[in-house]
Amino acid sequence: MVTQQTHSVSRPVEHGPVVHAWDHGVPLEPDVWMQVRHLASVPGVEHIALMPDAHIGKGACVGSAMLTRDIIIPAAVGVDIGCGMIAAPLRLRRSELSDLPRLRADIERRVPVGRTNRGQAGDRGAWGTLPEDVKAVWHEHLADGYRAMTRRWPDLDHPYTINQLGTLGTGNHFIEVCVELQDQQGTSCADPSIWVMLHSGSRGIGNKVGTFFMRRAQAELKREGVHLPDAELAYLRVGTDLAEDYMTYAQWAQRYAWQNRLLMFRHVLEGIGAALRVSSDGLHMADQTVHCHHNYIASERHFGAPGLLTRKGAVNAEAGVMGIIPGSMGARSYITRGLGQPESLKTSSHGAGRVMSRNVARKTIDMQQHLAAMQGVEFRTDADLLDESPAAYKSIDAVMAAQADLTQPVHTLKQIVVVKG
Repeated sequence: MVTQQTHSVSRPVEHGPVVHAWDHGVPLEPDVWMQVRHLASVPGVEHIALMPDAHIGKGACVGSAMLTRDIIIPAAVGVDIGCGMIAAPLRLRRSELSDLPRLRADIERRVPVGRTNRGQAGDRGAWGTLPEDVKAVWHEHLADGYRAMTRRWPDLDHPYTINQLGTLGTGNHFIEVCVELQDQQGTSCADPSIWVMLHSGSRGIGNKVGTFFMRRAQAELKREGVHLPDAELAYLRVGTDLAEDYMTYAQWAQRYAWQNRLLMFRHVLEGIGAALRVSSDGLHMADQTVHCHHNYIASERHFGAPGLLTRKGAVNAEAGVMGIIPGSMGARSYITRGLGQPESLKTSSHGAGRVMSRNVARKTIDMQQHLAAMQGVEFRTDADLLDESPAAYKSIDAVMAAQADLTQPVHTLKQIVVVKG
Protein backbone atom coordinates (compact mmCIF):
# COMPACT_ATOMS: atom_id res chain seq x y z
CA MET A 1 0.00 0.00 0.00
CA VAL A 2 1.29 3.46 -0.94
CA THR A 3 0.48 6.23 1.53
CA GLN A 4 -0.21 9.69 0.20
CA GLN A 5 -0.59 12.89 2.16
CA THR A 6 -4.35 12.73 2.48
CA HIS A 7 -5.38 9.13 1.91
CA SER A 8 -4.22 5.60 1.18
CA VAL A 9 -4.17 3.96 -2.24
CA SER A 10 -4.26 0.23 -2.90
CA ARG A 11 -5.13 -2.33 -5.56
CA PRO A 12 -6.69 -5.19 -3.57
CA VAL A 13 -7.36 -7.33 -6.66
CA GLU A 14 -4.78 -7.91 -9.39
CA HIS A 15 -5.86 -6.13 -12.58
CA GLY A 16 -8.76 -4.64 -10.61
CA PRO A 17 -9.49 -0.98 -9.91
CA VAL A 18 -7.42 1.19 -7.62
CA VAL A 19 -9.09 1.90 -4.29
CA HIS A 20 -8.67 5.31 -2.65
CA ALA A 21 -9.46 5.30 1.08
CA TRP A 22 -9.73 8.37 3.31
CA ASP A 23 -8.90 6.37 6.43
CA HIS A 24 -6.17 8.38 8.16
CA GLY A 25 -6.95 8.39 11.88
CA VAL A 26 -10.09 6.30 11.32
CA PRO A 27 -8.84 2.83 10.30
CA LEU A 28 -11.38 0.72 8.47
CA GLU A 29 -12.39 -2.69 9.79
CA PRO A 30 -11.09 -5.89 8.13
CA ASP A 31 -14.67 -6.77 7.12
CA VAL A 32 -14.86 -3.50 5.17
CA TRP A 33 -11.70 -4.37 3.25
CA MET A 34 -13.10 -7.83 2.54
CA GLN A 35 -16.20 -6.23 1.01
CA VAL A 36 -14.00 -3.86 -0.98
CA ARG A 37 -11.97 -6.77 -2.37
CA HIS A 38 -15.18 -8.46 -3.45
CA LEU A 39 -16.42 -5.26 -5.11
CA ALA A 40 -13.09 -4.70 -6.85
CA SER A 41 -13.29 -8.19 -8.35
CA VAL A 42 -16.55 -7.44 -10.19
CA PRO A 43 -15.78 -6.89 -13.89
CA GLY A 44 -16.71 -3.39 -14.95
CA VAL A 45 -15.94 -1.59 -11.69
CA GLU A 46 -13.43 1.12 -12.66
CA HIS A 47 -12.82 3.18 -9.53
CA ILE A 48 -13.67 2.86 -5.82
CA ALA A 49 -13.47 5.57 -3.15
CA LEU A 50 -13.90 4.82 0.55
CA MET A 51 -14.98 7.52 2.94
CA PRO A 52 -13.76 7.80 6.56
CA ASP A 53 -17.17 6.66 7.84
CA ALA A 54 -17.06 3.42 5.82
CA HIS A 55 -18.49 0.35 7.56
CA ILE A 56 -19.84 -3.03 6.54
CA GLY A 57 -23.11 -3.09 4.62
CA LYS A 58 -25.20 -5.46 2.54
CA GLY A 59 -23.05 -6.42 -0.44
CA ALA A 60 -21.19 -3.13 -0.74
CA CYS A 61 -19.95 -1.24 2.30
CA VAL A 62 -21.70 1.91 3.50
CA GLY A 63 -19.53 4.98 2.97
CA SER A 64 -18.37 4.19 -0.56
CA ALA A 65 -18.54 5.59 -4.07
CA MET A 66 -18.05 3.57 -7.23
CA LEU A 67 -17.65 4.42 -10.91
CA THR A 68 -18.82 2.07 -13.67
CA ARG A 69 -19.72 2.54 -17.31
CA ASP A 70 -21.17 -0.77 -18.52
CA ILE A 71 -22.75 -2.30 -15.40
CA ILE A 72 -25.06 -1.38 -12.52
CA ILE A 73 -24.77 -3.07 -9.11
CA PRO A 74 -28.05 -2.56 -7.21
CA ALA A 75 -26.40 -3.50 -3.89
CA ALA A 76 -23.94 -0.63 -4.34
CA VAL A 77 -26.90 1.73 -3.96
CA GLY A 78 -28.54 -0.37 -1.27
CA VAL A 79 -32.16 -0.92 -0.34
CA ASP A 80 -32.93 2.51 1.12
CA ILE A 81 -32.76 4.10 -2.30
CA GLY A 82 -32.61 7.89 -2.15
CA CYS A 83 -31.92 8.05 1.57
CA GLY A 84 -30.58 11.47 2.42
CA MET A 85 -30.94 14.62 4.45
CA ILE A 86 -32.45 18.09 4.48
CA ALA A 87 -31.46 20.99 6.74
CA ALA A 88 -32.26 24.69 6.98
CA PRO A 89 -31.83 27.55 9.45
CA LEU A 90 -34.91 29.04 11.11
CA ARG A 91 -35.73 32.61 12.00
CA LEU A 92 -35.43 31.67 15.67
CA ARG A 93 -32.90 31.93 18.48
CA ARG A 94 -32.20 29.45 21.27
CA SER A 95 -33.73 31.77 23.86
CA GLU A 96 -37.11 31.43 22.12
CA LEU A 97 -37.24 27.65 22.73
CA SER A 98 -38.01 27.25 26.42
CA ASP A 99 -40.10 24.05 26.50
CA LEU A 100 -38.13 21.37 24.66
CA PRO A 101 -40.29 18.40 25.80
CA ARG A 102 -43.36 20.10 24.33
CA LEU A 103 -41.43 20.90 21.17
CA ARG A 104 -40.51 17.24 20.73
CA ALA A 105 -44.09 16.15 21.43
CA ASP A 106 -45.51 18.61 18.89
CA ILE A 107 -43.12 17.31 16.24
CA GLU A 108 -43.90 13.67 17.02
CA ARG A 109 -47.63 14.38 16.74
CA ARG A 110 -47.13 15.57 13.17
CA VAL A 111 -44.63 13.03 11.83
CA PRO A 112 -45.21 9.27 12.18
CA VAL A 113 -42.04 7.65 13.54
CA GLY A 114 -41.20 4.00 14.13
CA ARG A 115 -42.22 0.72 12.57
CA THR A 116 -45.20 0.09 10.35
CA ASN A 117 -47.28 -2.72 11.84
CA ARG A 118 -50.00 -3.30 9.22
CA GLY A 119 -52.31 -0.90 11.03
CA GLN A 120 -52.24 -3.05 14.17
CA ALA A 121 -51.44 -2.12 17.78
CA GLY A 122 -48.21 -0.18 18.11
CA ASP A 123 -48.25 0.96 14.48
CA ARG A 124 -46.44 4.30 14.65
CA GLY A 125 -44.71 4.26 11.29
CA ALA A 126 -47.49 5.07 8.81
CA TRP A 127 -50.42 7.40 8.42
CA GLY A 128 -53.81 6.13 9.51
CA THR A 129 -55.68 9.05 7.95
CA LEU A 130 -53.77 10.62 5.09
CA PRO A 131 -53.18 14.40 5.35
CA GLU A 132 -54.31 16.39 2.34
CA ASP A 133 -50.79 17.59 1.53
CA VAL A 134 -49.53 13.99 1.43
CA LYS A 135 -52.29 13.09 -1.03
CA ALA A 136 -51.46 16.13 -3.16
CA VAL A 137 -47.73 15.35 -3.32
CA TRP A 138 -48.44 11.72 -4.15
CA HIS A 139 -50.74 12.56 -7.06
CA GLU A 140 -48.58 15.40 -8.40
CA HIS A 141 -45.14 13.79 -8.19
CA LEU A 142 -45.35 10.03 -7.67
CA ALA A 143 -48.62 8.32 -8.60
CA ASP A 144 -48.05 8.07 -12.36
CA GLY A 145 -44.57 6.59 -11.93
CA TYR A 146 -45.83 4.12 -9.36
CA ARG A 147 -48.63 2.92 -11.63
CA ALA A 148 -46.19 2.45 -14.51
CA MET A 149 -43.75 0.58 -12.28
CA THR A 150 -46.32 -1.80 -10.83
CA ARG A 151 -47.88 -2.47 -14.24
CA ARG A 152 -44.44 -3.46 -15.48
CA TRP A 153 -43.51 -5.41 -12.34
CA PRO A 154 -46.61 -6.26 -10.24
CA ASP A 155 -44.38 -7.71 -7.50
CA LEU A 156 -43.27 -4.15 -6.70
CA ASP A 157 -46.69 -3.20 -5.39
CA HIS A 158 -46.42 -2.22 -1.71
CA PRO A 159 -49.49 -1.75 0.51
CA TYR A 160 -48.10 1.22 2.46
CA THR A 161 -46.43 3.24 -0.30
CA ILE A 162 -48.62 6.33 0.10
CA ASN A 163 -49.21 5.78 3.83
CA GLN A 164 -45.47 5.96 4.48
CA LEU A 165 -44.97 9.15 2.48
CA GLY A 166 -44.03 11.88 4.95
CA THR A 167 -42.92 9.42 7.66
CA LEU A 168 -39.55 8.93 9.33
CA GLY A 169 -38.95 5.20 9.77
CA THR A 170 -36.51 3.62 12.22
CA GLY A 171 -32.81 2.94 12.72
CA ASN A 172 -30.49 5.88 12.12
CA HIS A 173 -33.24 8.07 10.66
CA PHE A 174 -33.90 11.16 12.74
CA ILE A 175 -35.32 14.64 13.11
CA GLU A 176 -33.20 17.14 15.03
CA VAL A 177 -33.60 20.69 16.22
CA CYS A 178 -30.10 22.13 16.49
CA VAL A 179 -28.26 25.23 17.60
CA GLU A 180 -25.51 26.68 15.43
CA LEU A 181 -22.23 26.53 17.33
CA GLN A 182 -20.20 28.25 14.61
CA ASP A 183 -21.16 30.04 11.41
CA GLN A 184 -19.15 30.18 8.20
CA GLN A 185 -17.00 32.96 9.61
CA GLY A 186 -16.06 30.68 12.51
CA THR A 187 -17.82 32.85 15.07
CA SER A 188 -20.15 31.70 17.84
CA CYS A 189 -23.08 33.50 19.45
CA ALA A 190 -24.37 33.70 23.02
CA ASP A 191 -27.92 33.20 21.71
CA PRO A 192 -27.35 30.91 18.73
CA SER A 193 -29.63 30.49 15.75
CA ILE A 194 -31.78 27.38 15.30
CA TRP A 195 -31.61 24.80 12.52
CA VAL A 196 -33.83 21.85 11.67
CA MET A 197 -32.23 18.76 10.15
CA LEU A 198 -33.77 15.42 9.23
CA HIS A 199 -32.63 12.13 7.75
CA SER A 200 -34.84 9.58 5.98
CA GLY A 201 -35.28 7.73 2.72
CA SER A 202 -37.72 5.86 0.52
CA ARG A 203 -39.25 3.73 3.28
CA GLY A 204 -40.78 0.32 2.42
CA ILE A 205 -41.18 0.87 -1.29
CA GLY A 206 -37.50 1.76 -1.77
CA ASN A 207 -36.52 -1.39 0.07
CA LYS A 208 -38.81 -3.41 -2.18
CA VAL A 209 -37.38 -1.89 -5.37
CA GLY A 210 -33.78 -2.39 -4.25
CA THR A 211 -34.30 -5.97 -3.07
CA PHE A 212 -36.29 -6.91 -6.18
CA PHE A 213 -33.57 -5.83 -8.60
CA MET A 214 -30.78 -7.34 -6.49
CA ARG A 215 -32.57 -10.69 -6.74
CA ARG A 216 -33.25 -10.27 -10.47
CA ALA A 217 -29.58 -9.52 -11.08
CA GLN A 218 -28.59 -12.63 -9.12
CA ALA A 219 -30.98 -14.76 -11.15
CA GLU A 220 -29.59 -13.39 -14.43
CA LEU A 221 -25.97 -14.12 -13.51
CA LYS A 222 -26.87 -17.58 -12.23
CA ARG A 223 -28.58 -18.31 -15.53
CA GLU A 224 -25.43 -17.19 -17.37
CA GLY A 225 -23.15 -19.22 -15.11
CA VAL A 226 -21.37 -16.14 -13.73
CA HIS A 227 -19.94 -16.59 -10.22
CA LEU A 228 -18.93 -13.73 -7.93
CA PRO A 229 -17.19 -13.78 -4.51
CA ASP A 230 -20.37 -12.27 -3.06
CA ALA A 231 -23.67 -12.99 -4.77
CA GLU A 232 -25.12 -9.76 -3.33
CA LEU A 233 -22.90 -7.86 -5.80
CA ALA A 234 -24.75 -9.22 -8.81
CA TYR A 235 -24.85 -6.70 -11.63
CA LEU A 236 -27.06 -5.64 -14.52
CA ARG A 237 -25.57 -4.89 -17.93
CA VAL A 238 -26.17 -1.38 -19.21
CA GLY A 239 -28.35 -1.48 -22.32
CA THR A 240 -30.50 -4.41 -21.19
CA ASP A 241 -34.18 -4.00 -20.39
CA LEU A 242 -33.54 -4.97 -16.78
CA ALA A 243 -30.86 -2.31 -16.34
CA GLU A 244 -33.11 0.30 -17.94
CA ASP A 245 -35.93 -0.69 -15.60
CA TYR A 246 -33.65 -0.44 -12.59
CA MET A 247 -32.52 3.06 -13.53
CA THR A 248 -36.11 4.18 -14.12
CA TYR A 249 -37.50 2.81 -10.89
CA ALA A 250 -34.48 3.61 -8.72
CA GLN A 251 -34.85 7.21 -9.86
CA TRP A 252 -38.55 7.05 -9.00
CA ALA A 253 -37.62 5.82 -5.50
CA GLN A 254 -35.15 8.69 -5.24
CA ARG A 255 -37.97 11.12 -6.05
CA TYR A 256 -40.14 9.43 -3.42
CA ALA A 257 -37.39 9.90 -0.82
CA TRP A 258 -36.96 13.56 -1.82
CA GLN A 259 -40.68 14.29 -1.46
CA ASN A 260 -40.80 12.27 1.77
CA ARG A 261 -38.22 14.59 3.34
CA LEU A 262 -39.89 17.75 2.03
CA LEU A 263 -43.22 16.70 3.55
CA MET A 264 -41.68 15.85 6.90
CA PHE A 265 -39.77 19.11 6.94
CA ARG A 266 -43.00 21.03 6.41
CA HIS A 267 -44.72 19.09 9.20
CA VAL A 268 -41.78 19.64 11.57
CA LEU A 269 -42.05 23.38 10.97
CA GLU A 270 -45.76 23.16 11.76
CA GLY A 271 -44.92 21.38 15.01
CA ILE A 272 -42.41 24.06 15.97
CA GLY A 273 -44.94 26.75 15.12
CA ALA A 274 -47.55 25.02 17.29
CA ALA A 275 -45.14 24.74 20.23
CA LEU A 276 -44.29 28.44 19.99
CA ARG A 277 -47.83 29.53 19.06
CA VAL A 278 -46.58 31.19 15.87
CA SER A 279 -47.22 30.61 12.19
CA SER A 280 -44.87 28.18 10.45
CA ASP A 281 -45.10 30.22 7.24
CA GLY A 282 -41.74 31.82 6.54
CA LEU A 283 -40.22 30.21 9.64
CA HIS A 284 -37.24 28.76 7.77
CA MET A 285 -34.76 30.48 5.45
CA ALA A 286 -35.66 28.72 2.22
CA ASP A 287 -32.72 30.12 0.28
CA GLN A 288 -30.29 28.45 2.71
CA THR A 289 -31.93 25.01 2.64
CA VAL A 290 -29.55 22.12 1.92
CA HIS A 291 -31.06 18.90 0.54
CA CYS A 292 -29.10 15.89 -0.66
CA HIS A 293 -29.30 12.15 -1.31
CA HIS A 294 -26.58 9.84 -0.03
CA ASN A 295 -27.81 6.46 -1.40
CA TYR A 296 -28.25 6.83 -5.14
CA ILE A 297 -27.06 6.30 -8.69
CA ALA A 298 -26.60 9.08 -11.23
CA SER A 299 -25.02 9.73 -14.61
CA GLU A 300 -21.93 11.85 -13.95
CA ARG A 301 -18.74 12.78 -15.75
CA HIS A 302 -15.47 11.67 -14.14
CA PHE A 303 -11.91 11.58 -15.49
CA GLY A 304 -13.06 13.17 -18.72
CA ALA A 305 -15.76 10.68 -19.67
CA PRO A 306 -19.41 10.00 -18.79
CA GLY A 307 -20.21 7.13 -16.47
CA LEU A 308 -22.49 5.85 -13.73
CA LEU A 309 -21.63 7.05 -10.25
CA THR A 310 -23.05 5.09 -7.33
CA ARG A 311 -22.90 6.50 -3.82
CA LYS A 312 -23.89 4.37 -0.84
CA GLY A 313 -23.77 6.33 2.38
CA ALA A 314 -21.80 9.08 0.66
CA VAL A 315 -22.50 12.69 -0.33
CA ASN A 316 -21.82 14.59 -3.54
CA ALA A 317 -18.85 16.84 -2.76
CA GLU A 318 -18.39 18.48 -6.14
CA ALA A 319 -16.68 21.85 -5.80
CA GLY A 320 -19.09 24.34 -4.25
CA VAL A 321 -21.92 21.84 -3.68
CA MET A 322 -23.44 22.01 -0.20
CA GLY A 323 -23.78 18.84 1.86
CA ILE A 324 -24.86 17.60 5.29
CA ILE A 325 -22.66 15.42 7.51
CA PRO A 326 -24.23 14.57 10.88
CA GLY A 327 -22.47 13.08 13.85
CA SER A 328 -24.19 10.67 16.21
CA MET A 329 -27.33 11.71 18.09
CA GLY A 330 -25.19 13.31 20.79
CA ALA A 331 -22.42 14.85 18.68
CA ARG A 332 -21.89 17.82 16.42
CA SER A 333 -23.04 17.93 12.81
CA TYR A 334 -21.80 19.92 9.85
CA ILE A 335 -23.21 21.75 6.87
CA THR A 336 -20.41 21.47 4.33
CA ARG A 337 -19.18 22.72 0.98
CA GLY A 338 -17.54 20.22 -1.39
CA LEU A 339 -14.02 20.67 -2.73
CA GLY A 340 -14.32 18.47 -5.84
CA GLN A 341 -11.45 16.07 -5.13
CA PRO A 342 -11.32 13.88 -8.27
CA GLU A 343 -9.90 10.66 -6.77
CA SER A 344 -12.75 10.60 -4.24
CA LEU A 345 -15.17 10.78 -7.17
CA LYS A 346 -16.07 14.21 -5.77
CA THR A 347 -17.57 12.54 -2.72
CA SER A 348 -17.49 12.91 1.07
CA SER A 349 -18.82 10.93 4.01
CA HIS A 350 -22.50 11.04 4.94
CA GLY A 351 -21.95 10.86 8.69
CA ALA A 352 -19.68 9.48 11.38
CA GLY A 353 -20.08 5.77 10.61
CA ARG A 354 -20.69 2.92 13.01
CA VAL A 355 -17.94 1.32 15.09
CA MET A 356 -20.13 -1.56 16.24
CA SER A 357 -23.16 -3.41 14.95
CA ARG A 358 -26.60 -2.79 16.37
CA ASN A 359 -26.56 -6.16 18.15
CA VAL A 360 -23.20 -5.44 19.78
CA ALA A 361 -24.36 -1.95 20.77
CA ARG A 362 -27.46 -3.32 22.49
CA LYS A 363 -25.33 -5.77 24.46
CA THR A 364 -22.54 -3.39 25.47
CA ILE A 365 -24.10 0.08 25.94
CA ASP A 366 -26.25 0.54 29.02
CA MET A 367 -28.82 3.24 29.71
CA GLN A 368 -26.61 5.08 32.20
CA GLN A 369 -23.84 5.41 29.62
CA HIS A 370 -26.36 6.50 27.00
CA LEU A 371 -27.93 9.17 29.22
CA ALA A 372 -24.50 10.56 30.13
CA ALA A 373 -23.62 10.93 26.45
CA MET A 374 -26.93 12.69 25.74
CA GLN A 375 -26.80 15.36 28.44
CA GLY A 376 -28.43 18.59 27.36
CA VAL A 377 -30.51 16.91 24.63
CA GLU A 378 -34.26 16.33 24.75
CA PHE A 379 -35.02 12.84 23.43
CA ARG A 380 -37.07 9.72 24.09
CA THR A 381 -35.33 7.74 26.84
CA ASP A 382 -35.97 4.08 26.23
CA ALA A 383 -33.83 1.04 25.52
CA ASP A 384 -34.91 0.91 21.87
CA LEU A 385 -32.41 3.68 21.10
CA LEU A 386 -29.31 2.13 22.69
CA ASP A 387 -28.09 0.89 19.30
CA GLU A 388 -28.05 4.54 18.16
CA SER A 389 -26.13 5.80 21.20
CA PRO A 390 -23.08 8.00 20.50
CA ALA A 391 -20.75 5.20 21.65
CA ALA A 392 -21.88 3.12 18.65
CA TYR A 393 -20.38 5.67 16.23
CA LYS A 394 -16.98 7.00 15.26
CA SER A 395 -15.83 10.42 16.38
CA ILE A 396 -17.24 12.95 13.94
CA ASP A 397 -14.21 15.16 14.58
CA ALA A 398 -11.86 12.38 13.46
CA VAL A 399 -14.01 11.74 10.39
CA MET A 400 -13.99 15.41 9.41
CA ALA A 401 -10.22 15.63 9.92
CA ALA A 402 -9.69 12.60 7.67
CA GLN A 403 -11.60 14.21 4.79
CA ALA A 404 -10.33 17.77 5.07
CA ASP A 405 -9.38 17.69 1.38
CA LEU A 406 -12.84 16.49 0.33
CA THR A 407 -15.17 18.97 2.00
CA GLN A 408 -15.05 21.96 4.33
CA PRO A 409 -17.37 22.82 7.22
CA VAL A 410 -19.52 25.90 6.70
CA HIS A 411 -21.86 25.64 9.71
CA THR A 412 -21.30 23.64 12.91
CA LEU A 413 -24.48 22.42 14.61
CA LYS A 414 -25.35 20.69 17.89
CA GLN A 415 -28.72 19.08 18.52
CA ILE A 416 -30.97 20.07 21.42
CA VAL A 417 -33.99 17.94 20.41
CA VAL A 418 -33.81 14.49 18.80
CA VAL A 419 -36.73 12.50 17.39
CA LYS A 420 -36.05 8.89 16.40
CA GLY A 421 -38.20 5.93 15.54
